[in-house]
Amino acid sequence: MPAKPKPRTLAPKPAAPAAPAAPAAPLLADVRDLILTAREAVARTVDASLVTLYWHIGRRIHQDILKEKRAEYGVEIVAALGRQLSEEFGRGFTAKALHRMVQFAEVFPEEQIVAALRRQLGWTHFRMIIPMEDELKRDFYAEMCRMENWSTRTLEQKIKSMLYERTAISKKPDKLIKQELAALRSEDKLTPDLVFRDPYILDFLGLKDTYAEKDVEAAILREVESFILELGIGFAFLERQKRMQIDAKDYYLDLLFYHRKLKRLVAIDLKLGDFEAADKGQMELYLGWLKRHAVEPGEEAPLGMILCAGKNDEHVELLELASSGIHVATYWTQLLPKKQLERKLHQAVVRARQRLTLNDGKAGKKTTRKAQ
Repeated sequence: MPAKPKPRTLAPKPAAPAAPAAPAAPLLADVRDLILTAREAVARTVDASLVTLYWHIGRRIHQDILKEKRAEYGVEIVAALGRQLSEEFGRGFTAKALHRMVQFAEVFPEEQIVAALRRQLGWTHFRMIIPMEDELKRDFYAEMCRMENWSTRTLEQKIKSMLYERTAISKKPDKLIKQELAALRSEDKLTPDLVFRDPYILDFLGLKDTYAEKDVEAAILREVESFILELGIGFAFLERQKRMQIDAKDYYLDLLFYHRKLKRLVAIDLKLGDFEAADKGQMELYLGWLKRHAVEPGEEAPLGMILCAGKNDEHVELLELASSGIHVATYWTQLLPKKQLERKLHQAVVRARQRLTLNDGKAGKKTTRKAQ
């Protein structure tokens, strides 16, 4: 009788390989941050090098064109150079690109200034600023971009909203604007005239046709990040409805901010209607209380801003608000079409400069009379 076959035993299945251990979340986050930071640093270094390269190319071509003293020669040589360089190095060196580099060297002739700006401004920043015909306007955007480290998107928004024309400094004579911009460039010295604007564009608040002061305040607090962006970098929100007790009577300031660069408290009072003379006295009271009870050692005297729906220039001028540290500005709840915005702000700048010229003339006549 044949032997019974032995039952077959199945070999045990090999154990499945253990799943790789997942890195701890903090470790992954830290390593990702290191990689992203390094990438950003490399990108900034490359962009800064390109800015330097483009400036040197622009200066070299500019020197050659000036030596020939013929405009048609410049057009011809740039076109020929662009064709040759594009074949070897790509489309970044077309005739159009070379013209932009020449313009770059013309409007920023000092290498030292370019070297300082390139730490915060990339080539895309410069491309937005270079075409500006007004030298002071160009310098303003370049220096504010450096100071506040604007992204290209932020710079584009500031230019579109005509920030320069809305800043108090634009309404001064050219000589004073140059002095303040030179101080900003050499000493990082920021003045109230570089900080305060008029008007402030608050279209992001979403206010309808009819609203009260409390609605404006509530909307600002709801959109405080956008409001600070419109105010400018450096503002820090401290309090709303700041209570001040004076002679057993309570007063309430709408909004209290602090400006880090100016090292000053900034009191903001919201007005639904037009500015009135009595508003000055109220703000002076607020500033006096803040100076006595809220200013810390090492800080400058507080500043006040009366933000209103409208104002009359002669009222503001006669009250000599600047000597009290008070700025009056209007706010717009809707951004005007570009052409209308340009016209309105241009008229405001012209009127302000005319008043300054008239006042200087009167002051000169008084001095002459005294001398006689």
